Amino acid sequence: MSFEQDGIKQIDVQELKELLEKQPKDKVFIDVREPEEYESGHINGVPLVPMHTIPSLVGGFDKEKEYIFICRSGNRSQNVSLFLKENGLEKVTNFNGGMLAWDDEKKEGPEIQLDTEDDLREWKK
Repeated sequence: MSFEQDGIKQIDVQELKELLEKQPKDKVFIDVREPEEYESGHINGVPLVPMHTIPSLVGGFDKEKEYIFICRSGNRSQNVSLFLKENGLEKVTNFNGGMLAWDDEKKEGPEIQLDTEDDLREWKK
């Protein structure tokens, strides 16, 4: 069940699964871990945008979409959500518990990495 922490919406594993199943056009899922972590197991179809690259990509986020951030435990994704909210992006959500809470299939190896503002703008347009 969703709740709010420090002004950021938090969702649990069941809510994330439901959203991933529906794939609403107005929601974008992003994994903010490091490439090595992502490659060792990530949610299929969720792109990687390493946390340290977020500040240089702020202009690529669409203010009309909701971004759901995922990391290992929910701490980095919470910090990314807070940072983006401070930089004018209102629709940010944290996957509380992160990949440690994920109890479904994981894909290994590289899949999708978004490296530029244009990559972000074009993803799931």
